[in-house]
Amino acid sequence: MNEQEMKERTKQFALRVIKLVAALPETRVGEVIGKQLVRSGTSVGANYRAACRAKSKKDFVYKINVVEEEADESLFWLEMIREASLLPANRVDALLKEADELTAIMTATGRTAKQRMRAGRGSPDRGSPDRGSPDRGS
Repeated sequence: MNEQEMKERTKQFALRVIKLVAALPETRVGEVIGKQLVRSGTSVGANYRAACRAKSKKDFVYKINVVEEEADESLFWLEMIREASLLPANRVDALLKEADELTAIMTATGRTAKQRMRAGRGSPDRGSPDRGSPDRGS
């Protein structure tokens, strides 16, 4: 998956989160969890885009770590929705899977970027296992 495809994937994740939150019950719990999930879920896409514009390898690693944290937080809130039975499991499961996959991708991307930085091997791969990017300096 290249950078542009990952930008689109994270944006679609954010849109799906927004739609799911709109379906939550209009209770205090639904509102609180919904706000948290919208914040973290939309942050995944926004921060991935910021990582793509990183000024240095170190900046890229920092920003990808933020994306990883937000994806993992989204996973947590989705688990809460499912386990608290705020929505039927079949409404939540696909988004849970996507949050888990995005967390794993960003974890691997951050790990690879750190290893490349330590080895002095050019720039991180910007979220794409099959695409390198030009060296942006440190």
